[in-house]
Amino acid sequence: MNGMELARVYYEQYGKPMIREGFPEWEGFLAVGLAGSGSECLGYDDAISEDHDFGPGFCIWLPGEDIVDRRTAFRLERAYAALPDGFEGYKRQSVAPVGGARKGVIRMADFFREKTGSDTGDLTDGQWLSVPVQSLGEAVNGEVFSDPSGVFTGIREKLREMPLDIRRKRIAGHLLKMAQSGQYNYQRCLDHGEEGAAQLAAYEFVRSAISVIFLLNGRYEPFYKWAFRAMRELSLLPELEPLLTGIISRPNDPETSFEKYTMIEEAAAAVIGVLIDKGLTKAVCGDLEKHAYSVNDLITDGTIRNMHILSAV
Repeated sequence: MNGMELARVYYEQYGKPMIREGFPEWEGFLAVGLAGSGSECLGYDDAISEDHDFGPGFCIWLPGEDIVDRRTAFRLERAYAALPDGFEGYKRQSVAPVGGARKGVIRMADFFREKTGSDTGDLTDGQWLSVPVQSLGEAVNGEVFSDPSGVFTGIREKLREMPLDIRRKRIAGHLLKMAQSGQYNYQRCLDHGEEGAAQLAAYEFVRSAISVIFLLNGRYEPFYKWAFRAMRELSLLPELEPLLTGIISRPNDPETSFEKYTMIEEAAAAVIGVLIDKGLTKAVCGDLEKHAYSVNDLITDGTIRNMHILSAV
């Protein structure tokens, strides 16, 4: 049983009756599920994941104090804490204070403010450009088991899709970084005898390529340790995952470095092909830098378009 299944069954068996019997007048205002930080919110947890922050539990998201007051929130916290410590062979984990609350009773406003900077999911252009995509993903991942009022789900829907101009700005910035690091600086660093710098250039190329691929798919890129796994599930360009893995895992001797540069160009060509197919660029060439500026030029909002091309990355 993975973490999400464990959370759902634990809620159905213990959480739902606790809320229904102890808090019937507030049941319609509470959202319940599991979302946010943690591999179980992505469905990526396994036996290794069980060594920390793993066990039965779920989130109860509360509306504002005008609906569920502090006293009721405290009673809910006490009732949640009194639920069985063990379930299906797993023990409930206590989260260290420095880690924040991943499960238990959480105000909706606190949850979304932590992930996005906004209580309500109404982000300014500046927030859309600056909030890490991982955090945006944590605001909308996982599952909601119950949300009678629809408030929590409604906020998640606002955040589920990045505005097109914001997505273009992020794509443009990462394309420019791909061009600078992979198409230009990787081989030059080797020519200078700077193998460490060359490896950093290869890493920067791959890191930005992954970001572009997720943006082209309209998906939020997860925390880096899950990026390659999540990439294999995408509908566009999942076939580049082994290629990008090879670029950062192979050595930089003369023969292999030529192969790596060929792989860099192959990845660049695949990305450019999707940019053209989706009408995100008007450039017709293999130079990622030209495509970066073309994508930026197609941004409709003048303020966003005129910001530095790397402002969103």
